[in-house]
Amino acid sequence: MIRIVDSVFIKSAVKPADYPPIEFTDIAFVGRSNVGKSSMINTILQRKMIAKVSSTPGKTRLINFFKIRFKDASQNDGYVTLVDLPGYGYAKVGKVEREKWKKMIVSYFASRESLRGVVVLVDIRRTADPKDIVMIEMLKDYNIPYLIVATKSDKIKKTLSKKELKKLATGLQIAEKDIMAFSSLKKVGVEKVLAWMEKIIL
Repeated sequence: MIRIVDSVFIKSAVKPADYPPIEFTDIAFVGRSNVGKSSMINTILQRKMIAKVSSTPGKTRLINFFKIRFKDASQNDGYVTLVDLPGYGYAKVGKVEREKWKKMIVSYFASRESLRGVVVLVDIRRTADPKDIVMIEMLKDYNIPYLIVATKSDKIKKTLSKKELKKLATGLQIAEKDIMAFSSLKKVGVEKVLAWMEKIIL
């Protein structure tokens, strides 16, 4: 399994012309506003605040690019670009702003040739959301590999985790094997996410 050893913020962007030059494989993270995306990125990278965490939904309004250095099983250096996409679905944000975010994400999926995989975050405590289903269908249309991660698993009883994952899988119209529980607080699921990333990168 890969081991993250360093991470550096590259830049923020809105449109393809502003993206950083392609150097490595891109792996993107996306999900509804306030689903815990920044916390998950910080946990995976073992950094406290490389991705800004806020209690205010809709805080990430740009596409943020990070250069990640990792060690593989043979202790060789490797690199990947981690991409933090804007959260979607926050009701208090105006329609114009929501459309702007949607266009930003679609443009990234359509134009970024180095994109190899997307981690889609959903909240394990919530029922399947139509916007998440749209996101999954979009990834299928673009033929982009994806992993569904149910965040905040520490917020429910451990004995309920499997039941909630099954319910979410049914609602999202995916196989149970394609969704996993994650907790930034308890560090649950970190190794599974890294193992998936490794399959995409190497």
